[in-house]
Amino acid sequence: MKIIIDNKIPYIRETIERIADEVIYIPGKEFTPEVVRDADALIIRTRTHCNRELLEGSRVKFIATATIGFDHIDTEYCRAAGITWTNAPGCNSASVAQYIESVLALLKLTKGKELNKMCMGIVGVGNVGSKIIKVAESQGMRVLLNDLPREENEGGTQFSSLKEIAQECDVITFHVPLYKEGKYKTYHLADEQFFHSLKRKPILINTSRGEVIETEALLKALETETISEAIIDVWENEPNINAKLLDKVIIGTPHIAGYSADGKANATRMSLDALCLHFGIKTAYTIIPMQPENTIIQAPTREEALLKIYDPRQDSNRLKSHPEQFEQLRGDYPLRREKEAYTIEEGRGENGEGKSTM
Repeated sequence: MKIIIDNKIPYIRETIERIADEVIYIPGKEFTPEVVRDADALIIRTRTHCNRELLEGSRVKFIATATIGFDHIDTEYCRAAGITWTNAPGCNSASVAQYIESVLALLKLTKGKELNKMCMGIVGVGNVGSKIIKVAESQGMRVLLNDLPREENEGGTQFSSLKEIAQECDVITFHVPLYKEGKYKTYHLADEQFFHSLKRKPILINTSRGEVIETEALLKALETETISEAIIDVWENEPNINAKLLDKVIIGTPHIAGYSADGKANATRMSLDALCLHFGIKTAYTIIPMQPENTIIQAPTREEALLKIYDPRQDSNRLKSHPEQFEQLRGDYPLRREKEAYTIEEGRGENGEGKSTM
């Protein structure tokens, strides 16, 4: 068996080299028809577009993308060509929740936001959005949910329209997949019309896909103060992102919200599981991220502790200093563990005592 793997997928070499006869590791953009022609399987990320142009005439029978999204895979072509594909739904949902939790901590500490008096609108309530509900509620925020597919399937009164979110929310965060067409189209979901409907000058957060928000409409909303702030992790035309927008957002990061070591390990494990299932391979393996040097976090408040574990300003400062290094910053992302890897000791007083939490 020959497998070609994106060389930025971590924690995979030891296991995959026991499974396959030949393994080739290459950058995601270097998958070409010539390279994949005699491969049996591909393990990719979002930078590799698996379509007729890449796959026709190859012997590829299985594709695993170590990502939640799969809009880079031409699923109709794969179905017609008899190629099985799989993604990793929910693999980095806790990582994105960590990103949002740290962003809220920043808003509270540096902008003086009284989160317990604010309303958050969550657009897209799948694996990620469901975790964001808990993050918001832990801060005492009122939460409105928008998810058209779930609303149609489940009914009930737990969902709000996008118009209601635009009118009532102080923070709006997007967690939808990218659908360019169809009933649940999300391409440019936040367009000029959406921004015109906003009533409360909200803070806008996007960690889903860049194309969910229309860049020019977002820039205009920032310039006219239709929104108060923007926190953007995903961009249209990545890696060639809009420099003017990067300059205007308070936090701008290189598509790394889901890039915790824990999330990456989950994605690798899910890809390996799917590969073994497809080819009928039985083997045991363990995927464990590296431990941080110091697992004890001491801070006066929980917000300060969360920012000691992960502070998005560091990623933002690196990108703002070197936007031309978008792909490198993303590809060579440093170790980042989620809060469950730490013991947090908050509220330490003069007697050295404090509350210890995980």
